[in-house]
Amino acid sequence: MTAGDDAAPVSTGVIDRGSRTPVWAQVEADVRRRLDAGAFTGGVPGEHALAQEYGVSRQTVRQALRSLREAGTLLARRGRPSQVAREISQPLGALYSLFDSVQTAGMTQRSRVMALDVVTDAAASAALGLASGTPLVHLRRLRLADDEPLALDEAWLPEQLTRQLLDADFSHTALYSELAARCGISVRGGREDLRAVVLDPGDADLLAVEPGSPAFLVERLGCADGRPVEHRRSLVRADRFSVSADFAPSSGYHLQLGTHHDQRI
Repeated sequence: MTAGDDAAPVSTGVIDRGSRTPVWAQVEADVRRRLDAGAFTGGVPGEHALAQEYGVSRQTVRQALRSLREAGTLLARRGRPSQVAREISQPLGALYSLFDSVQTAGMTQRSRVMALDVVTDAAASAALGLASGTPLVHLRRLRLADDEPLALDEAWLPEQLTRQLLDADFSHTALYSELAARCGISVRGGREDLRAVVLDPGDADLLAVEPGSPAFLVERLGCADGRPVEHRRSLVRADRFSVSADFAPSSGYHLQLGTHHDQRI
């Protein structure tokens, strides 16, 4: 047994083969009960171990665990035991900071820096309102929460304003903190678009999920003193992240539905 199992053992007689409830669903329900009781803090046992505990086939256990992963209860980890999913939440309308959201969730945030250089990028320059060949500081990171891949994050900033960022260590720091400290630039607002996508094989491999898994694509134009200074594109695992919105009965909230006009809900 793994850590935490002693407090939540298999229920006596949990499998009722005469029940109309499928055996896999009975296993799922008991695993969920044990999770709620604080079991599996060191990782959920593998299919073979659970099959022995419950006296069922590995296929039955596989179906139960698949259902728990699809529900977001367990976090799939290829080649390693599943973990209890800890979701990171971000309020809509707030300045999005993945670093702060992970820290607030009580998790350790670090990044694997994949690129930190000066490039030219026509699309990023256009988004920033700059000429096509303008040099840009380019930062690409794989963001991790408790050493589990969470997001692929890519940002472009005008090199003329932000060249000092090339000396920063982004393995465990926030872009905006470095931007303020090194360049005297504070991002205070801008525009952010969020939509659902499915991951291609390359991005899915980096994020340690199956190709075709869902993700949030967050695209941002960050501004300082009314001037665009950051174009960012983030792919965030949908099984690890959620967004929320507060609204007032009198005013509702605004939802843009593929047009340039706000729709009030």
